[in-house]
Amino acid sequence: MDNRTKGIIATVAAVLLCGCPGLFLCLFGAITAFGGGTFNLGSQSGNIPTTYGYVFLCLSLIFILIPIGVGFFTLRNKPAAPVTPSNNEPPAASM
Repeated sequence: MDNRTKGIIATVAAVLLCGCPGLFLCLFGAITAFGGGTFNLGSQSGNIPTTYGYVFLCLSLIFILIPIGVGFFTLRNKPAAPVTPSNNEPPAASM
């Protein structure tokens, strides 16, 4: 398996394990930050503080940036080594 295939597999795994939960956490954080976060657990109900929403938004940005970084570092084209000229040419004949 070559490096390109390994990079694609790593990127897909990072998207599934970090990117998708990051998007859902971003949605939940935005709803909570703007005052729409309530919960109802049987006889207990209440509002989720908006600061939790801001924390969820920050965490979601980290989760979303992980697959972007993995994709960038595994799928980028690495620069080729510079070609050095060889000095195997015979010396010029003097007249």
